[in-house]
Amino acid sequence: MLTKLIPPPVALLIGIALAYALAAGWPSATLDWPWLHWLAWAFFITGGMLMLAAVFSLWQAHTTINPIHPERSRHLVTSGIYRLSRNPIYLGDALLLAGVVSWFGHPAGLVVIGAFVWFLDRLQVRGEERALTQRFGAGYSAYRARTRRWI
Repeated sequence: MLTKLIPPPVALLIGIALAYALAAGWPSATLDWPWLHWLAWAFFITGGMLMLAAVFSLWQAHTTINPIHPERSRHLVTSGIYRLSRNPIYLGDALLLAGVVSWFGHPAGLVVIGAFVWFLDRLQVRGEERALTQRFGAGYSAYRARTRRWI
């Protein structure tokens, strides 16, 4: 499993590095729109709040936050922010990356966001879904039926 080699936090750092490299290596394509920094802050704050709400929900349920070992989950968390999204931490990560891309103002950074979301969706989330289905059975299947994967 590639995500055991590149866990989601590391993938986020790689995405941030790529966004920076694009802006630094191809500065002529950078947009200098003053409102981009405001947009970046909106993404940073929203992403950070989502992640904090998710971590708090997991902490309250006394279950793992470790994305490498979803099979270690002790409880299925479906309340709090998890009522709205099955993956609020990853959504928060994507919003943080969108904030970085907005801050640097490089349009090619949108490709980095797309690649990051694809990586998480295909190589992390689907594996977690298999593990949680095995662990929680019909309870997780019902949760999947009523709650969207992302938003």
